[in-house]
Amino acid sequence: MAAPKEKDTTNLENVKHIILVLSGKGGVGKSTVSTQLVLGLRNAGKKVGILDVDLCGPSIPKMLGVESHEIHQCSEGWVPVYPDKDQQIAVMSIGFLLSKSDEAVVWRGPKKNAMIKQFLTDVYWQNLDYLVIDTPPGTSDEHLAVIENIKEHNPDGAILVTTPQAVAVGDVRRELTFCKKTGICVLGIIENMSGYVCPHCSECTNIFSKGGGEALAKQFSVPFLGCIPLDPNLAKSLEDGTNLINIDQTQTSSNTSAAIDSIVQQIVSKTDTLTHE
Repeated sequence: MAAPKEKDTTNLENVKHIILVLSGKGGVGKSTVSTQLVLGLRNAGKKVGILDVDLCGPSIPKMLGVESHEIHQCSEGWVPVYPDKDQQIAVMSIGFLLSKSDEAVVWRGPKKNAMIKQFLTDVYWQNLDYLVIDTPPGTSDEHLAVIENIKEHNPDGAILVTTPQAVAVGDVRRELTFCKKTGICVLGIIENMSGYVCPHCSECTNIFSKGGGEALAKQFSVPFLGCIPLDPNLAKSLEDGTNLINIDQTQTSSNTSAAIDSIVQQIVSKTDTLTHE
């Protein structure tokens, strides 16, 4: 698809809040958390966009049930995909540009950086309360490309996702250092996959230990936003591209929804405070 024409203004000017979701390593559920944050913000009455810049592993379209959609162009740029009829969620991903869902993206750094820049400048987001940027794992060229292209828009900061075990927590330490070096505020740490609550007896088993994310937040004096447990219904909702709150919920899923809602409320509160400072 051809790139839209160059403009004197950027399509990010009408986005009130920009949040990056980062993880030090793969497999911690970063895209799961990004998707749940977007759905939670929408449920809170916000108009939200999500930009999937994990170019080699785009999973957001499937998680939001728009995997088969295509993007189109208008005079203002690329038009994002809207999963809902009232267009409260806007989605952009490299996945919409691939001819097949299993097609590999084999690009060197400069081409990836150019694609990310195009996403950040040429997508016609219109008026958004929040833009959530789901990044690939680590601290690579893609992350630097994102930060270079959003710095002038004063991003609110980053949310770091970890799982409880020591290996994942150790990688998040490097992510915290990355944020410090690039001048990105850390809005908080989320501990994902934090315990499995049995749907039959409600007993909690800490499969991957517990408390690593909270301890790390205290060590680096950054906010700890909360824990999200392992929940079969959450996994199913992501596989089916549906919202967790729209399926029959066990007590476990109700606890998961409550945990996500609490995290979303904290994010809204923190970003509103940043706006008024």
